[in-house]
Amino acid sequence: MSNQKKGSNPSSAKFIFWVVSFVAVMTIGFIFLAPHKSQSTTSPKVESNTGKSSAKIDYTHEPFMGKSSAPVSIIEFGDYKCPACKNLNEKVIPTIKQELVATGKAKLYFMNYSFIYTDSERSAKFAESVYAVLGNKAFWKFHDLLYQKQPDSQYEKMDIYTEKFLTDTLKKVVSEADVKKVVEYFDANKADAAWQKDMDLVKQLNVNGTPTIFVNGKLAKTMDDLKNMVDKAAKEK
Repeated sequence: MSNQKKGSNPSSAKFIFWVVSFVAVMTIGFIFLAPHKSQSTTSPKVESNTGKSSAKIDYTHEPFMGKSSAPVSIIEFGDYKCPACKNLNEKVIPTIKQELVATGKAKLYFMNYSFIYTDSERSAKFAESVYAVLGNKAFWKFHDLLYQKQPDSQYEKMDIYTEKFLTDTLKKVVSEADVKKVVEYFDANKADAAWQKDMDLVKQLNVNGTPTIFVNGKLAKTMDDLKNMVDKAAKEK
């Protein structure tokens, strides 16, 4: 597999960090203030995490919610094994959807930063297969259900997102015939390019943890920061 940030066996210390990080973000309330950190030792190459620069981003063939005509693009970078990402999906995304997406100000994209373990990459590619084969609506149903089914004690079990787990999860939201189409696409490795596109953007923007939120290529650090950036960007269009 490419991008082995998440491919080696994590240490017990890393798993302790998961638990501590999760409790911390639950207390703070603004999940993307304290994202799960990747274990990359590469020095930063761009300044996007400072919020001082924006990047030109290719949003084509990426799952999103909202009106295609919305003037502002929000990206959430996430890992399906990340507890803080699950919490973001349950506690923060509904507010973003209600106040920024439903109002027509912004589109919300989900892009993969799969670094925690090997099944992070597998689940991301399976979700990309769902999007490619069945489209936006099916993707978001699967996406939300996958986070709902994330075990609270997942740090005790490494490889939980097996193909069977992913297939069984998809069966809850689409027909058997559609599941078969997705599995065939996934098994043929046709989702690899879409996943790699996200991972390349992770490097371009210097994303170093999950969840991380960007507005038109600039980092948002808090919920107030996010709202202000969207409002400002919408007025500039």
